Formats: sequence, C-alpha cells, structure tokens
Amino acid sequence: MGLITDNAFNYYGGSQNFSGDGTTTVFTVNLSPQPTSALDFYVYVNGNLIAESSYIYSNPDITFTNPPADNDEIVVSLKDKKYGDYRYTSLSDVVSNFMVGYVGDGKIINRAKRRDVLFHAKRALQEFSYDITKVEKIQEVEVGPSLSIPMPQDYVNYVSISYVDDSGIEHMIPRGRITSKPSEAILQDDDFNYQYDDQDNLATTSPIIDERFKDLTYQDLAGSYINDDYLDYPDERLIETGGRYGGDPENMNQNGFFVIDENKGTINFTSNLAYTVITIKYISDSLGTDDEMKVHKLAEEAIYKYIAHAILSAMAQVPEYIVNRFKKERRAAMRNAKLRLYDLKLPELTQVMRGKSKNIKH
Repeated sequence: MGLITDNAFNYYGGSQNFSGDGTTTVFTVNLSPQPTSALDFYVYVNGNLIAESSYIYSNPDITFTNPPADNDEIVVSLKDKKYGDYRYTSLSDVVSNFMVGYVGDGKIINRAKRRDVLFHAKRALQEFSYDITKVEKIQEVEVGPSLSIPMPQDYVNYVSISYVDDSGIEHMIPRGRITSKPSEAILQDDDFNYQYDDQDNLATTSPIIDERFKDLTYQDLAGSYINDDYLDYPDERLIETGGRYGGDPENMNQNGFFVIDENKGTINFTSNLAYTVITIKYISDSLGTDDEMKVHKLAEEAIYKYIAHAILSAMAQVPEYIVNRFKKERRAAMRNAKLRLYDLKLPELTQVMRGKSKNIKH
C-alpha cells in the first residue's frame, strides 16, 4: 500500500482564488478542511490582508460589506494549512519501524521495550535538531519601548536576530558581547556596604547596567563623530574600544545590538531598535509539540543507527565489538544525513561564487 492516502484536493485545498467584478459580494468557499468560522482563514485582496470586519463568514459563504472592485484578486487561505509533510516520518512510525527491523528473534537486539526505544528516539531527535537537521524556526516580533522580548517558548539557541526594514529586507543585529545582563544587583548603602532584608538575605535592586544599555546607541559603541575634526574630542576617546583608532569591525555597524538575559529568558535591544520589527531565527529540539516530533526522510536511516547503538551500549553482556560496530555505523549514517541535508545546489553555489569572484584578483 502506498504512503499517500489523501487525494489531491485534501492536500492542495488550503487556499482558493476569486476575482471581483465590482458587484458580487458573496463568494462560496470550498477548502480542505472546510473552515467553521472566520478565525480559521485569512482573506487577501490584491495581496493585502483585510480586516475581519470587512466581511462575514457563514459556512460556506463569505459576504463582503462592500463588493470587491472589478478585477480585484481575492485569496482565501487557511491559517494552519501545512504542506510538505511527506518529507518526514513521524516519531511513532520511526519507533514502529525500528521494532520491526531491529528487535526480535534472530536479530541483533533480542528484546527491547517500546518505551526504551521511544526514549532513545526522542534523544536522537534532540541531537539531530542541534547538529544535523537544524530546523530553524522564525518568529516575527515588534520591539516595544521596554526594549525587551521573551524568548520563544521552545527556544534552545538562536541562529540569528535581524531587524526588518520597510522593504521587508532583513539586517542582521550582532550580539553585544562587550556587556552582559546581571542576574541580580546587590543593594548597597552610601558607604557601599551590602544591605539585607528582614530574613538577613541580601537585598537586591534592578541592575543599573540595564538602564545604561537601554540608552546605548550604535554611535556610542562604534565611536562615530559628528564633527569631522576628531581633535575636538578628548584624546582618550581616540584609543578606547570603539574609538577612531580602536574601532572594532564587530562594533562598527548601525543595526544596533542585542544581549540575552539567560536567567530571565529575555532578549534585550539597544534604544535605536525600539518600535522596529525583528525576526528571531532559532533552533528548537523538535519535541515541543506532537506535530514537531518527526524525522526528515534523508536522516531516517541515521536515527535507526543512533537508536540501535544507544540500546546496545546500555545492555549488559553485549560484546564490545558489536557496540563498536554500531558506533561506526551510527557515525557514518549521521555524516551521510548531514551531507544530504546541507542541500547544496550547484547552480546556487555557482551564483554565489560569481559574486565572490569580484573580490578575487586574477
């Protein structure tokens, strides 16, 4: 039996196009799955998202308050419709396939509990997410006046953080490695003695570094001068970090900076990034939700080898040469999976190298 069980409509029926004629206000929607309320879909007119107050949905019809103009392009698109799942094998299928292919009489693993296989499969999925599959999630957020946003719920580590300009182009924001976010600030009196609360624990206050960082501008860090005559400025500014003769390429940018508060789980930005839209590209561990627990088919063999080695290495009385054999097979399979998932395309690589060649002296 084939692996594709849905018909074409069930797969592709996530959006529907209409054309306005200047008079028609009612359009019949036929999607898969069929939306039950207006909260299940978006409506775009000529590529622009329109407000829900502009129409009424009564299954299966959308009724516009004002008829779309002649030749207006209307698109109704489901919010949660996903495509491309054929690339993946679910974690439950991975466990079932492993039990069939590796466990049983006459096989390398005589007995293994399904829950043990599931545990090692989840651990493999985590490790693959960090090192092999590198499935990057992208979250779009607008930075408010507090200059601080929480980490994504399933955040493990960031890949890059960028701000988005009016054209939708991303500009990478570097991490401010020359400052940090204290987990606590000790309250002191005028003589710099530590203060204590009623239980004789150290009294704390908000870190002053936070306020100073919020007021930091890229000009301060990069050492930019308004006056062209740098002799008008104190001599010590010329040699300190970011000064004219101490400029560090890492700090010489206009995009601002961010620092991560690992203790509170927040990402904090310099003042020039207030009210800007940013994108956070980050890595999760693929275990956040049930839908995420799946393995790319290009790495499926590697996860089987990972599970087999993990189980065999934890079992008693398994010959060491067997464990070493599967250790080598695991490494080889993981290396192959990584090469496959690098997804290098020769035409794309050629285009990049053509651009790089402009800086190469022939």
